[in-house]
Amino acid sequence: MIRLSRTSSHDKDFIYLTKLLDKVLWDRYADIQAQYEQFNSIENIPSVIIAYLNGEAVGCGSFKKFDKQTAEIKRVFVKPEHRGKGIAAALLADIECWMHESGFTKAVLETGDRLQEAIGLYRKKGYEVIENYGPYAEMEHSICMSKELAATANN
Repeated sequence: MIRLSRTSSHDKDFIYLTKLLDKVLWDRYADIQAQYEQFNSIENIPSVIIAYLNGEAVGCGSFKKFDKQTAEIKRVFVKPEHRGKGIAAALLADIECWMHESGFTKAVLETGDRLQEAIGLYRKKGYEVIENYGPYAEMEHSICMSKELAATANN
């Protein structure tokens, strides 16, 4: 059974999982990953969710304020050996719920063009591709997406 725990970026399990995520990103984007490192800081993120399966930390995700109405989803990851079990969908649903509870009405995110499984999940959950924003505006391998949260607060 999947158990979700709300915490912060100081959580040792979040730090561990994001190191695994960084390794996956370096494996897929070795030629360009250095450009993205500056956007992957996990310091002082107050809104982190860890997914546990049989007591093991197997996935994570977080969000931070983007503007008054919008929060940005960051660092969503499920260990490869635990994919296909609904963990990413459960994390995303709880992230959206927490964002809505925090007063946000819109979510934005950035993912990479080589992360087709992530793009597929986000599309399935109602995210639409938007123009690349902020630091990703000139990043050709970035895919930015958004979703209105008001209608999905109870998903």
